[in-house]
Amino acid sequence: MKPNELTGKVALVTGASKGLGKAMALALSQAGAKLALVSRDEKLLAETAAAITALGSESAVFPADVSNEAQVLALEKAVAARFGRIHILINNAGINLRKPITDFTLEEWNRIQTTNVTSAFLMCRSFVPQMQGRGYGRILNLASMFGRVSLPGRTAYSTSKAALLGFTKSLALELAPQNITVNGISPGPCSTEINKALMDNAELTQFFLSRIPLGRWGKPEEIGQLALFLCSEAAGFITGTDILIDGGWTAQ
Repeated sequence: MKPNELTGKVALVTGASKGLGKAMALALSQAGAKLALVSRDEKLLAETAAAITALGSESAVFPADVSNEAQVLALEKAVAARFGRIHILINNAGINLRKPITDFTLEEWNRIQTTNVTSAFLMCRSFVPQMQGRGYGRILNLASMFGRVSLPGRTAYSTSKAALLGFTKSLALELAPQNITVNGISPGPCSTEINKALMDNAELTQFFLSRIPLGRWGKPEEIGQLALFLCSEAAGFITGTDILIDGGWTAQ
């Protein structure tokens, strides 16, 4: 990849306040992109923005719930007013709830589907028009290895991530004639806040590490570098696919 590969590009990252979203935002900013940072947590977003400023890059904070249609429509206008049109969209916002199917309420089930899948639809519907007619565009949808394999207690989460992969494939075909690529990234277990309960449990940690051939948790920075590559010109022939970055879990 060229130095400052993304100079002149504007990237919008949802769920940018922490974890993988923050790592991807930092990676893109180091390559020269300007960042529109989106999350429900304005305080943590400000911390991500401060880290980007420390790198000598530019960003702006946009607090929003991307599963809410009215807030996404308002976000569309706010980002356009600040940056003009975007070039890169990373749909990273997501939640997980681990419990048996018989313990799920309908509200819990719907909240996971809305946050993990419907938000990507709402964001793409609003921001794809800003990418059209430029000859370049990148959309990344953060799925999960649990969209392909699963564990007990992950029915809602696995369903949402499998749906996101189907969404990714169809949208990639729809936008390919305009040179807008659409890809999924499916991480395995990473050392992020969403997995804190697992990492704090010695028995569960041993179980997870025993299933990962590389024998460790993934690093958020590794997801950031993959996202950076997929947004580069070097990845221009990659679309409609999903890249597993899981330490070898699904190779077994």
